[in-house]
Amino acid sequence: MGASEVPRRNTTHDWAAAGDAGHLARIRRNPTEFAPGGVVHLILEVLAYAAEEAESNAGGRSTLTLHPDGSVTVADNGRGTNTRVDDQGQAVKKPIMATKDLRFFVFPDAQLLPDGHPRRGMSVVAALSEWLVHTNRRHNGSWTQRYEHGTPVTDLTPVTDDGTTGTTVHFRPQQDLRTTDRLSAGALERWTESWPQLSTETLDRRIG
Repeated sequence: MGASEVPRRNTTHDWAAAGDAGHLARIRRNPTEFAPGGVVHLILEVLAYAAEEAESNAGGRSTLTLHPDGSVTVADNGRGTNTRVDDQGQAVKKPIMATKDLRFFVFPDAQLLPDGHPRRGMSVVAALSEWLVHTNRRHNGSWTQRYEHGTPVTDLTPVTDDGTTGTTVHFRPQQDLRTTDRLSAGALERWTESWPQLSTETLDRRIG
């Protein structure tokens, strides 16, 4: 049985699709709809997944880093993005970046983020970023993959295991979002207090 034939239960994403070009294009056409408030909303979309991990594991940690080039890194110590191995030994990951999160696009009122706007999922972050690098560490292997405007431009690239698990998402929002958004580290820290199960440290590397 090949990777595409392995039965998978679709709870958040459709495992049969590695990407959904139409879905990503829709997001890119409507940045104010899917990222109200700009970069802050994108950061909260990423942190929401870390908060889910923390809740399911009786607590967790994340580090939010603001970089001088306008990019942002969110790293957590969760279990990492679900990844399976097919009968040919190839890693197959849950397509969280390039396909819709079924919970929030099928039911858009399912959950609000701390900014009061609907949660839509990681595909919004990927689609509205010039580039995004997703690094994943799980007990069954670690890898990284790069996206540009939501589209994967590399395969899964193995990285050396370091004995930890977790997900790191490093992304640079598209320029119009960066130039219109006044990103405050203090405000971000207040937003993250909405997830008490997730301890978040904010590092502002934009200042010397």
